[in-house]
Amino acid sequence: MNSHNSLEIILRDILQVVNPTHDDWTKRFQVISDLRAVIDTLDILRDATLEPFGSFVSNLFTRWGDLDISIELPNGSYISSAGKKHKQTLLLDVLKALKRKGGFHGIKYISHARVPILKCDSNKENISCDISINNLSGQMKSKLLFWINDIDRRFRDMVLIVKEWAKAHDINDSKTGTLNSYSLSLLIVFHFQTCEPAILPPLSEIYPGNMAADLKGVRAVAEKNIEEICSANIKRIKLERSRNINGSSLADLFISFLAKFSDISLRAATQGISPHNGQWEDIDTNMIWQPKTYALFIEDPFEQPMNCARAIGQRNLNKIANAFRSSHQKLTSPNQNYPLAVLVRPEVLSIMSRSQVLSSGGPSVNPIRTNPHVHINPNGNVRGSSGAHLQSYGNTSNSYNQNQHRNGGSQVFNGAHTPTQVQHRNMQVNSTYNRVNQMHFQGSQSQIEPSQSVVVNQRPPNKVTIRPPDNVVNQRPSNKVTIRPPDNGANQRPANNGVNQRPGPSSQNQQRWIPRS
Repeated sequence: MNSHNSLEIILRDILQVVNPTHDDWTKRFQVISDLRAVIDTLDILRDATLEPFGSFVSNLFTRWGDLDISIELPNGSYISSAGKKHKQTLLLDVLKALKRKGGFHGIKYISHARVPILKCDSNKENISCDISINNLSGQMKSKLLFWINDIDRRFRDMVLIVKEWAKAHDINDSKTGTLNSYSLSLLIVFHFQTCEPAILPPLSEIYPGNMAADLKGVRAVAEKNIEEICSANIKRIKLERSRNINGSSLADLFISFLAKFSDISLRAATQGISPHNGQWEDIDTNMIWQPKTYALFIEDPFEQPMNCARAIGQRNLNKIANAFRSSHQKLTSPNQNYPLAVLVRPEVLSIMSRSQVLSSGGPSVNPIRTNPHVHINPNGNVRGSSGAHLQSYGNTSNSYNQNQHRNGGSQVFNGAHTPTQVQHRNMQVNSTYNRVNQMHFQGSQSQIEPSQSVVVNQRPPNKVTIRPPDNVVNQRPSNKVTIRPPDNGANQRPANNGVNQRPGPSSQNQQRWIPRS
């Protein structure tokens, strides 16, 4: 039995569990609507808009992911600016309104952060929310991560798996001084930039400037300029003919990811991670970085020279390095037992164990593929039956092989969606605004037709209406933004009934970048 094939199967099964379902999308839209109702009670914020960002917009959230919300203050057509003191005052008003109106618990106000944040949990859905003021740069960073996935869809799969792995090892919580989810995503970007051959380019080749600094003046103009630059560069990257193909499977990429950062606590003493340049940088000679005062430096590629890992101390850095090192050792041991406890939390292991004993047609909250040749023992170890044929999910070129199943008559595809497929099937919003930021990624192999325009940065109206999807996915009424949740889970696509759908990436899309060590 090929050990990497069995690990690949396990990782794909984990994806089936952690991928958000239709319900998970709908719940988050309901929380946004509930927060909107709270904000409407404050006269000072009555004309403000609630705009989601973070992993929800970048489509990198798991079923249990938090929801990031930015309250954008009205300032005509110009980008609104507010001092930290004013943001703190407004968040205090929101805190009082949340307590007065109810519907949320665990309310915490973090005023001392670089970006003041109000944290709360929804009573009905128990979804954690981080609320900030005028976080337009956060919205744009989310878009950019969303577009990066369009270059290689293995990126999203890796982010979801690594997030679950990091939570299992208690190293994905900025509140306790470990890695936040944005930093984890950037580590995966960096891994894809520095593997052999490289899968992603330095992010400076997508947006060469300092995106956060360029968000000024008229909002529509600033956003359009950034989007056009990114669109043109991604198109150029995909059309590049000279290339080496990285055909690594998800299992190969995950194992090499663990290996790459196993010595991060030692290397971080002299070098930082720069996804902008796609290479390790000597801290002492990097003139744009702040003086070395951090245990770990992960440069924010869209807001240089900010350090995304500034909350991590040396003790937690050692803990993070140990998680990488011990996981790599266990997953590359000579025996063929794969302890799921290395990869997932107990609650996820419980879901997988319950699903494993069900018949292939049996009911399940989030069923995973039942493979009679792969067994989960009481200790959480996975083993393959002797001589059994294990299905491989090996990647070719820059794509994954899509494993197709039947689930209630719908076709299931493991892996990420194109921007169109994600954003046009999320929900339907009645828009009272005339300006909606849309972007058309047009390229040869990955062209998105005008009728399939990407809607990432919608400005939600005062009331959010969740509606079931209609029969025509890409029909957009003139005054509506159509974003719908997937019909049967975030990782499912409807059959092609005349609706324009984009094929998965082919080997013609993969580029060659010379990795720099």
